[in-house]
Amino acid sequence: MKLSCRLSCLCWSLLTLTVCGQEPSAAVDRSELLLVVGAAGQEDYGRNFGIWADRWQQAAERGGAAVTVIGRAAAAGGEATVTDRDAILAAITRNAGTASAEPLWIVFLGHGTFDQRESRWNLRGPDLSASELAEACQSLQRPLVAVICASCSAPFLNALSGPGRCVVTATKDGNQLQYSRFGDFMSTAIAGLEADIDRDGQTSLLEAWLYAARRTEQFYTTEGRLATEHSLLDDNGDQQGVRSEIFHGLKPSAQIKADKPIDGQRAGNVWLVLSPQERQLSREQRQQRDQLEAELEQLKQKKDQQSETEYLQQLEAILLQLARLYQTAAEHKTPNP
Repeated sequence: MKLSCRLSCLCWSLLTLTVCGQEPSAAVDRSELLLVVGAAGQEDYGRNFGIWADRWQQAAERGGAAVTVIGRAAAAGGEATVTDRDAILAAITRNAGTASAEPLWIVFLGHGTFDQRESRWNLRGPDLSASELAEACQSLQRPLVAVICASCSAPFLNALSGPGRCVVTATKDGNQLQYSRFGDFMSTAIAGLEADIDRDGQTSLLEAWLYAARRTEQFYTTEGRLATEHSLLDDNGDQQGVRSEIFHGLKPSAQIKADKPIDGQRAGNVWLVLSPQERQLSREQRQQRDQLEAELEQLKQKKDQQSETEYLQQLEAILLQLARLYQTAAEHKTPNP
């Protein structure tokens, strides 16, 4: 179970606080979802993309995020005045003027192509390349979460990777060009609690990705097919990405050694839909909580290097800080995006 779940419960119990039934205050700053549905090509693909898009939109609305949808059918009797490609770039340009600690989510559901140089989204009208999307995102003044549910999507990870960003792709390289089923499982995970591994009442990006990657793998195994897609996650800005196989629960396997943080830490602290308890915390309080939990994790790793008394003293100090944080949130009913 993740620390944020265990410790939240412990801290609330220590101070006899009950806040889960309280209504969150109105948002003063919030995440935004730019949801792009690609050209279907075939009717059955179009139905699938529509179902996935509905799940994402419903989740975003439940989480209080602003939603912009591009690529779905125009209103009856109307025609699009700009191409989907231009609409995407215009939406990102408008967003670039917004400085926020809450992320912009860019989600693509569709098909992709790769010509050994560039990966592109298949759109109604001109396609959009990875380099074009990356250039448009350079001016963003907020965290970015990009979820590319398409064939040939891995080059988008290389293009979009950077500090403060989480990037998920359906494939491990540009040559995995078959129809991608990853988007089905990812949309299911992000919209519900089936993927909530640590049982804290909310599904993080990391949990959703792990669930979707493993369900995708299970699909090919059950069908007796050769897997034609292997998802990647990058959230440490190194343009490399990792596969879900290296994780045990929510943590990388202890056998994995690296000279820098392994992808997954940031994605584990990103949610589209917050639990009622989490909504009691402001952005600043969540950041403080995450820092305290990181200190606790470091303390646990060094437990064998100190006496039991020293370990318990340091443990108590961190737990009390966490308890006071949750008490403050409950007493002031802190507004939360």
